[in-house]
Amino acid sequence: MMTVPLNTLLPKEKGIIHSISASTPALRQRLLEMGLTKGSSVEFIRFAPLGDPIEILIRGYRLSLRKEEAKSVLVEKMTR
Repeated sequence: MMTVPLNTLLPKEKGIIHSISASTPALRQRLLEMGLTKGSSVEFIRFAPLGDPIEILIRGYRLSLRKEEAKSVLVEKMTR
């Protein structure tokens, strides 16, 4: 599998969170508190009408993230 930033997935693509490489400890902590932890399955749902934020499905709920935040989350892209 290939590791890519979460913000590069396309709608309906899925992945497994590999790591979080946030620019600050506060951002890393915030992402972890939202459930973005290593090994979690994530599905890219859609872009907002103007392209930012993005919507993902994780742990059974929908979460909106800014593209800049999503760039910090590395996922192993699942092949179809």
